[in-house]
Amino acid sequence: MVNMQVDFCGIPFKNPVSTASGTYGFAIEYGSFVPVEDLGSVTTKGLTLQPRQGNPGIRVVETPAGMLNCIGLENPGVDAFIQDILPRMRDRLAASDTKIIANISGNTVDEYARMAEKLAACPDVALLEVNISCPNVRAGGMAFGTSCSQAAAVCQAVKGAAGQPVLMKLSPNVTDVVEIALGLQEAGADGLAMINTLMGMVIDVDKRRPVLGNVTGGLSGPAIRPVGVRMVWQVAQAVDIPILAMGGIDTARDALEYILAGARMVSVGAAAFADPLAPMQVVEGLRAYCEKYQVAAITDLVGAAWKEDTGGN
Repeated sequence: MVNMQVDFCGIPFKNPVSTASGTYGFAIEYGSFVPVEDLGSVTTKGLTLQPRQGNPGIRVVETPAGMLNCIGLENPGVDAFIQDILPRMRDRLAASDTKIIANISGNTVDEYARMAEKLAACPDVALLEVNISCPNVRAGGMAFGTSCSQAAAVCQAVKGAAGQPVLMKLSPNVTDVVEIALGLQEAGADGLAMINTLMGMVIDVDKRRPVLGNVTGGLSGPAIRPVGVRMVWQVAQAVDIPILAMGGIDTARDALEYILAGARMVSVGAAAFADPLAPMQVVEGLRAYCEKYQVAAITDLVGAAWKEDTGGN
């Protein structure tokens, strides 16, 4: 029997697989058709202080080995989430011990703090994933995630108000991701989530205009996986806090790249658009890999690609 349990920020997860924010709704939309209870956790769609309608125009376009999106954080707002959606998530997941990770985003440091304060009173939320790096929101978004000082300011504000461990979600659209990660660790982050989407653009050559209504958007899917693995490899060797990795994970082998690079947990995102069962298949694939290579615990593989004597924790 393989031990699939992972301790992350002092919280036990039954396995290391979650859903990536914005790719799985609030998990309850799948009803009883998809066994979301098989996952270690689910991550909510990005929440903001006030409801958002999102960006106008075309929001999604396929690209080679991936997709661009500029949804613009459309969501019902944190208050509606707490009152109407969270109880339904709790009822759907409680019996399975599948944890809930709430993703939050703000235009100002104060907005982040106010959301953290509201969610602090929600014991059903296990972790906060703080989005400081959304590339398709004009206000806030990129500015927080690409500046060490502003990222630290958000982290400190959220930590001061939060009742849960805080994960800071890193942007790949930076010169030195390790510098940002170290700054957030110093600011008190309990963990890191990485990577967010890369900024990209597609032009319709017949219309001679950008395809997306927001002009630019976030690139996700298999195309960005090598970038994500490289960044996790770099950051994992520099920080002492755990990493939740994401970016182009379609299969268990993709997830294993991130785990071997140093991630303790992984999130499946764009793959779920093609197959809602993809996250569950990653769980089973990780278990099968461990059985094949006689790995007693999934955590024995964390950072094994760079640790001495073939790995382990």
